[in-house]
Amino acid sequence: MTHRPTLIALVALVAGLAHVAARARPAQCFSTDDGHYACDFHATDKDGSFEVSAKGKPTIMLNMVSPGRAEGYADFGTGRNVSLPGTYQRSTKDGACWINNSPKVQLCVR
Repeated sequence: MTHRPTLIALVALVAGLAHVAARARPAQCFSTDDGHYACDFHATDKDGSFEVSAKGKPTIMLNMVSPGRAEGYADFGTGRNVSLPGTYQRSTKDGACWINNSPKVQLCVR
């Protein structure tokens, strides 16, 4: 069958696109620095780590170091991840928000 390799390639392509589409979802973000804005949410690990991105805004990544605690990184459009100071704690009042007390900043993703 001469069509089999083409069919296999097509199935692999569709499966790959479905995986990427399942990874990202539109969301509403709020950050102390940028206010409210539409963003894309991407889960990056099963432990709850994620990144949010939006045109004209820095891409923010929170990597879990323990349940409810994360280290923050940002890409300000350079392609380099810059470590953010302090650690982020999940808010006990609003589970969609992460708070860093050093410096005092907040990131919420809904």
